[in-house]
Amino acid sequence: MNAGPRTTDRPRTTARPRTGRPRSGVIADVLEWYDRAARDLPWRREECTPWGVMVSEFMLQQTPVNRVLGPWHTWLQRWPTPSDLAAEDSAEAVAAWGRLGYPRRALRLHAAARVIRDQHAGRVPDDLESLRALPGVGEYTAAAIASFGFGRRTPVVDTNVRRVLARLELPEGEQSPGVADRQRALDWLPEDAATAARWAAASMELGALVCTARSPDCGSCPVRDDCAWLAAGRPESSAPRRTQTWEGTDRQCRGVLLAALRAHRDGLTREQLVALWEDAAQAERCLDSLLDDGLARSRDEVGAAGAGEHHRITL
Repeated sequence: MNAGPRTTDRPRTTARPRTGRPRSGVIADVLEWYDRAARDLPWRREECTPWGVMVSEFMLQQTPVNRVLGPWHTWLQRWPTPSDLAAEDSAEAVAAWGRLGYPRRALRLHAAARVIRDQHAGRVPDDLESLRALPGVGEYTAAAIASFGFGRRTPVVDTNVRRVLARLELPEGEQSPGVADRQRALDWLPEDAATAARWAAASMELGALVCTARSPDCGSCPVRDDCAWLAAGRPESSAPRRTQTWEGTDRQCRGVLLAALRAHRDGLTREQLVALWEDAAQAERCLDSLLDDGLARSRDEVGAAGAGEHHRITL
């Protein structure tokens, strides 16, 4: 990760942890903890390219780290640069996405790779405006790539960071997401770009490993004495908890259909695909949605001959 001199907004308030200790002291304690306790993840290593960071950020969206490690290595071995991926058909990206879930991310990453190749000479851009303009890149992902890939000074606010900072400052702890989250992150952002990038990673890691939503390990927290939420007795958060069902959902059905298409790269008929799911009407609907999303294609769309019920569907 190459730290640069660029900065974003300067802190504008005087927010402090519960004890009134300067933020710099809290940050130093978290960074010391991070140096000895952080997971050794490949996209955090010095040799990782900005493209490797970008791939990890796409894969980690709503997917746990342990499920991303294998596909991330495979992806970077096959497509070590954006131009390598851009040269392939999007179907190859969808196939390689495997069982990571939310496969539209693969299409967006492929589309972003083509923009990088065509508009940025094959190099991941390092400024927020250009990053936000890439397909599939929102405010968080742009900030994460800028910070973790280029060492830029910018607030990186995910659910873990939001929870850590809210608990440090607020007796009630984590609240529903809002504009105050970014301002709070700005208040805590170190002035030095390299330190700010490390703080972004460290505060995120603290939220992932120690200051978790449901079972926080406060005894292991390096800044527990500064925590307003802990001092208040760890009250129940008012922030809504998202629960995701799986069995029998359209997501599960789409996953079954995509898995079959990955296993049969020459394609399957609509009838063969629908037969894989107990609810035929749901399977038809999900198959149509895969076609509409560009995650699957009828044989006609890829130029092969066929008629009527013999049309085949491929990635």
